[in-house]
Amino acid sequence: MAAAKPTKILSVKDQIADQLRSDIISGDLAPNTKLNEQELAKRFGLSRGLIRDVILQLTKEGLLISKNNCGASVNSILEPKLQKLMINLRQNIEVYAIENLKQNPLTDDDVAQLESILDELQAAFDREDFTEVTKVDISFHNYLIYKAGGEDLVNIWYPYVMRMRLNYKRITSSSECVEEHRGILQALREGDISRASKAIKANIK
Repeated sequence: MAAAKPTKILSVKDQIADQLRSDIISGDLAPNTKLNEQELAKRFGLSRGLIRDVILQLTKEGLLISKNNCGASVNSILEPKLQKLMINLRQNIEVYAIENLKQNPLTDDDVAQLESILDELQAAFDREDFTEVTKVDISFHNYLIYKAGGEDLVNIWYPYVMRMRLNYKRITSSSECVEEHRGILQALREGDISRASKAIKANIK
């Protein structure tokens, strides 16, 4: 059975969380920027209670940090040693996922859906929409993680990948990024787990 794709029908809370996620990834909300619940409630036309729920969700993801009596702010950029550690941890999780796919290989439908994601990735590059590039890139990896280990593995992995986004350096050339992902998919399609593991480690940097 193919791994289920995340639903496209988002709740209001998820829509707001996704917008703030985009604002952080794009740099519109820079690291260490304080968030004002009242201003956000006015911007989105929602209650402060719902905004607090969104802030809590993004805090769990590692994009925001909340301190007592100080409110929430965008998390800071990781120092190089911690960024390297985060990369290693994410690589370990994704290699674990790839190895799990040996027992649960991709179906034809999985391959088709992943190819569709890569088409979206190329289209985002063509539009020079680098925020969308990042989000589609994440969705490719999310699909594989979910296929390999379901929500439990996604919940372990997701905060690492989102925290790394704060250190993300904008990619302005599509060829390397898209081809790296196509290499991962091709290795999995051929059942070459060793090559897929090496490809995914090379992609996470």
